[in-house]
Formats: sequence, C-alpha cells, structure tokens
Amino acid sequence: MSRSVSSPTLPIAHGVLRILILLNWLGGAAILALLLVMPNHQWIMAAFKLSPSPEAERLIMGMHAIALLGLGGIPLNYVVLKRLLAIVETVRKGDPFVAANASRLQTIAWAMLGLQVLSMVIGGIATAVNTPATPVKLDAGMSLNGWLAVLLTFLLARVFAEGARMRDDLKGTV
Repeated sequence: MSRSVSSPTLPIAHGVLRILILLNWLGGAAILALLLVMPNHQWIMAAFKLSPSPEAERLIMGMHAIALLGLGGIPLNYVVLKRLLAIVETVRKGDPFVAANASRLQTIAWAMLGLQVLSMVIGGIATAVNTPATPVKLDAGMSLNGWLAVLLTFLLARVFAEGARMRDDLKGTV
C-alpha cells in the first residue's frame, strides 16, 4: 500500500542530510588532526598568551579533554543523520509508518540523549577550566530544548511503533 510521495522538501531534506553527514565526518577529521598534530605545549602557551601556571596547565588539559569528547560526538551525530536519511526515504516512498522507522527513531533518541550528556560533560569541563584571565565560552552544557527534543523523539518513536502496529492490524482485517 505504499505510494510515492512527491514533495519539493524531500529532495532538499535528502541533500541537506547528505551534506551534514559529510560535514560531520570532516569536523571529526579536523578534530582528530588537531589532536594528532597538536602543537607543542610551548606553542599553545604562546598562542593563547598564557604564562606558565597551574591555571594554564588546567586550560590545556581541558582543551584536550574537550577535543577528545568532541570526537565522541561524531559517531552519535552520524547515527542520527543516517537514521533520518533512511526515514526520509520511507516518506518519499509513501510508507513512513513502518516498524523500522519506529526503531530508527528510538535509536535517534538514544543518540540524542548521548549527545546531551556529552554536552553537559563538555560544559562542565569548560566551567572547570574557566578563569577571568582565560575565559572559556562554549555553547555546551544543559539545554532544556535539547532534553525536550530527546523526550519528544522517544515519544515519536512510540507513536510510530503504535502507528505501524495499527496499520498492520488493519491490513490483517481487510
């Protein structure tokens, strides 16, 4: 009972998601390259105009930790983007209320939960190494909208599962 859906937004969504997947991997490669060829300690001190001190050491360690955690976000973002791409495909085919999409949404919700926790840890590190002399300002930490999106995605996964079940029940009665 699937019918192809023609909408100008579906090719746009497909293209945007493919670009975001590429940008996600490029961002990960940039972080990895930065970690692998991280300039030496003296260069970092000079670049940030830091004088040798315990605060400067904490800042450099915090930067390394944030970069490593940033690498952890790459596969989580990939999981979200690939599942969204698969959902867009089912919408294009006219059959979005399938069990596979409910499962995809559940996986997306778990990945988003991981991203929220990661953001809070990164925000905590930034707060810990922040000093008046070397302020660290990151867009990380607790996000009410992010947590609401996680909750909504778990709920939407349940709605899709129920919709798929009801559709299968209806097919069985016809």
